[in-house]
Amino acid sequence: MRYAYGLTIPQTVEDVCDPARMAVIIYDMQMGIVGQIPDGERIAEACRRLRDTARENGFRVFYTRHMSIPGPAAGVAQLRTAMEWQRVDDPTAVRTAFPQGSPQYQLIPELAPGPDEVVFDKITMSAFAGTPLDTALRDLRIDSFAIAGIAMEVGIEPTVRHATDLGYLPIVVTDACGAGHPEAAERALATLAFAGGSRTTDTATLKKLMRRD
Repeated sequence: MRYAYGLTIPQTVEDVCDPARMAVIIYDMQMGIVGQIPDGERIAEACRRLRDTARENGFRVFYTRHMSIPGPAAGVAQLRTAMEWQRVDDPTAVRTAFPQGSPQYQLIPELAPGPDEVVFDKITMSAFAGTPLDTALRDLRIDSFAIAGIAMEVGIEPTVRHATDLGYLPIVVTDACGAGHPEAAERALATLAFAGGSRTTDTATLKKLMRRD
C-alpha cells in the first residue's frame, strides 16, 4: 500500500482483500457454457469454493449471465457477432444460443445465487457494458473485485480491461477461470500482464487472505 496526495493506493491482492472494498464476481457459469469447457467441472468446483469462502467472510458476491436476443429483435453488432461465432453467412440462419429462461441460460445448480446475491444479465462480453454492475459496486464503495468463471479469453479479459479503465483493481483467479481455447487464454493473461492495472492469484491464496482475522 502506498500513500500520496491524501490518497491510499492499493498495489497488491492483500491490500484490497477486505470485504469493505473487494467483491467476488462469478462470470457466466451457465449450463450451456460450462459443458462446453473440457475442465468445466473443475472450474465449477473452484468457483464454488471461492464463492463459499466469500459468503463465510462477508464478501459480496455478484454473478453474470449471458443472454441472446432473438434474431428478429437483435441489432447489427449482435447479429454480426452471432454469425461469426456460429460460422454462418446468413443473418437469418443465426440461432438464439442463450434465450432467457432456457435451460442453457441458467446458472449451474452448484452456483445458484443466495437470497442476498445478485445476477446481472448481459448481451456483451464485458460485464460492465450495459449492466448495473459498475453502479452497484460504486454504491458499495467497492474498488476491487476477484473474478472467476468462463471464459478467460472471451469475456473475462474484456471485463478486466474495462474495469481498469473504470478505476478498479481487478483480481483474476487464474485456476478458477476456464477457457475454450487454452492458447487464447494464455494470450489473454499475457495481454493483461503487459497492460498492467490488474493482478492475478490462485484460489488457495485468495481463500487464505479472505479468511484472515
